[in-house]
Amino acid sequence: MTDKQTILLVDDEKNVLKSLRRLFIDTEYQILTAESGEEGLQVLNNNQVQLVISDYRMPGMNGVEFLQSVKSKYPETIRIILSGYADVVAVVEAINDGQIYKFLAKPWNEQELLTAIMRSFEQYNLQKENVKLTRELQNRNTELENLAKSLEEKVMQRTQALELKNKALRIAQNILNLLPIGVIGVDSEQIVVYMNEYLCKSIKISYLALGNPLPDHLDDKLCNSLIKALTTQQNIRVALDNDSQYEMLCTPLINGSGVIGTFIPRSNCNTANDIIVMANSPGE
Repeated sequence: MTDKQTILLVDDEKNVLKSLRRLFIDTEYQILTAESGEEGLQVLNNNQVQLVISDYRMPGMNGVEFLQSVKSKYPETIRIILSGYADVVAVVEAINDGQIYKFLAKPWNEQELLTAIMRSFEQYNLQKENVKLTRELQNRNTELENLAKSLEEKVMQRTQALELKNKALRIAQNILNLLPIGVIGVDSEQIVVYMNEYLCKSIKISYLALGNPLPDHLDDKLCNSLIKALTTQQNIRVALDNDSQYEMLCTPLINGSGVIGTFIPRSNCNTANDIIVMANSPGE
């Protein structure tokens, strides 16, 4: 047991207190005594007591009134009352009101009293364990509530960030669609992931759709140039056929995540079939 087993005996008759003390000589209980309810409250104020055994008939504050005060100030303390049969009605009412754990008649049976005390401490420890578990449960619930709130805030922040990125992506796509040059995007697996509306005006393709493998739809020259830029992480410019007024600038993305092919008006400084590795650093 975590708490020291302490019993407070309250009775205005000293002989009764002596008799009760003798009963506990061979036990490990710590015994405290008081000769009135008022004195009993002072003892409780200065000691940690798990069980109070009080006589009913006492001058001034009677046993029920005393145990009512004990319940109010020390609700975890188990309360037992000793009384003659003449006071049974009053004591039963106190038990029904929840002020008293158990009633034992005078003269008491020693074995019955010792058993009642043992059960009282079991009840006390059970109450303490219930309070502990309830506290732990409340702490866990509070932790879960805080975690849920934190997760909700993080989800909200990430959702807002994602919405902002999606908005920026839509704007970028709209801008790319408005450009008078063709643009094609390819990921690291050589899959077409983006193309703008002007692309079909820049190169001759019969069919090209997002999610298709790049080699399936572009001629070898353009396909190989994009793949080379992707693998070497270098900018590459390649001229289309002689009849085309465009050339393609292949720009690798950072960390090899993909490559962008941009079809720009053909310059006069390059022959039609040249593939030129440009001096620009990757990703520029």
